Amino acid sequence: MHRARLLVGRWVHLILGGALLTPFFLLATFVVPLVFDGVNPFNDFPWQFAAFALALPLAALGALLFPLLRTLEATAARSLCGLPADVAAELAEEPADSWAARRRTAMWFVAHLTAGGIVSGMTLAAPPAAVALFLLPVADPLRHQELGWPDLAGGLLGPLTGLGLLALWVGTTWVGGRLLARGAPVMLGRTPADRLAAAERRAADLASRNRLARELHDSVGHALSAVTLQAGAARRVLDRDPEFVRQALAAIEETTRDAVAELDTVLGLLREDGDGRTTAPAPTLDGLDGLLARTRAAGLRITADIDDDCGRLPPLVSREAYRMVQEGLSNALRHAGAVPVGLRITVGTEELTITMENPVEDRVESPVEDRVDSPAEDRMKNPAEVPVEAAVTYVEGGGATGGARPGGGHGLRGIAERARLLGGEARATGRDGVWRLTVRLPLGASR
Repeated sequence: MHRARLLVGRWVHLILGGALLTPFFLLATFVVPLVFDGVNPFNDFPWQFAAFALALPLAALGALLFPLLRTLEATAARSLCGLPADVAAELAEEPADSWAARRRTAMWFVAHLTAGGIVSGMTLAAPPAAVALFLLPVADPLRHQELGWPDLAGGLLGPLTGLGLLALWVGTTWVGGRLLARGAPVMLGRTPADRLAAAERRAADLASRNRLARELHDSVGHALSAVTLQAGAARRVLDRDPEFVRQALAAIEETTRDAVAELDTVLGLLREDGDGRTTAPAPTLDGLDGLLARTRAAGLRITADIDDDCGRLPPLVSREAYRMVQEGLSNALRHAGAVPVGLRITVGTEELTITMENPVEDRVESPVEDRVDSPAEDRMKNPAEVPVEAAVTYVEGGGATGGARPGGGHGLRGIAERARLLGGEARATGRDGVWRLTVRLPLGASR
């Protein structure tokens, strides 16, 4: 049953090729009389083969000029040729943009139309002729001399010839369909250029998603951390200090209002125009005072030393630096609590340096390098200093504060990714009860 369905599907695919050949064949039948005087392909049987041969180059030319044909042919082959799932997945879905892909599509199109034309012609001729041969022994009109079949009238020779004719038709269909099925992955599959373009599109999509995830984590995550701490503090002193509760609620209101504005900014990244600019301005170091005020309201005691030249930083560097500071403060809020934090931002001739320090409760006896999977070369440089990527397990996994946050562990990775994309570096140091985050960004960074 499976073989029968497979044969029927491939036969339909070949008939489709014959139908696609028809306009090119009709065009060729008009061209041939223009080249050869006195020739009529409709009446002269040999010249029909000449028109057929001329139709194939015309079809190849059409395939070269019509890139979408690869998509159409791949869809038909995927649906009708009975290809295995893994092979069908290799067929290209996008149009043939490169000339290499167009040439391969043209070769496939010519093969499809050639096999389809042959099988279509046999489909029109073989079944009626076979029926006539089956009836030849019993139908007197069919044995008339004008038909040329009187010698087949006796015995089973006529029906056997009809069976042979049907077998030839089925066999030709099977062979043609099988050859096209084998050639489909080669001629309709993705070229190396197609695979490279698909990989680039996938990488760009992942980069866009990662960027949006970082923005959401750093902006909205910071606001939610601050609101959680403020609400928890207000709940604990609800009966004893109503004035503090009112201040906390006011801070929560302001923080959530700013969080909504931040969310609009982040969602603006999904609506970038052709110049890469977002529909809403992203926060930069110019808005650092508001960030520090909201974070202080959540309980952190921040001492800030900000270079006056921060206002003249390139917009990209200033925006990314703001997010890094925001995530560093969020990390201190989540894992160290209401502790003093020292923030220093300096602008040099070639790079921006961000340093953030806060005390942590050291509940582990072993040094940092034994708590994280840090590279050997970093251990040799400084056994207590590791890259931010390696320090994530130590800080956000609960090593320093003893309490892991469900679903956490992405903030420091986000800092590391931002720094790496700008050509800078981010390092974290945990030693003697002090956690230090240091970020260096080149001022000429771009991406």
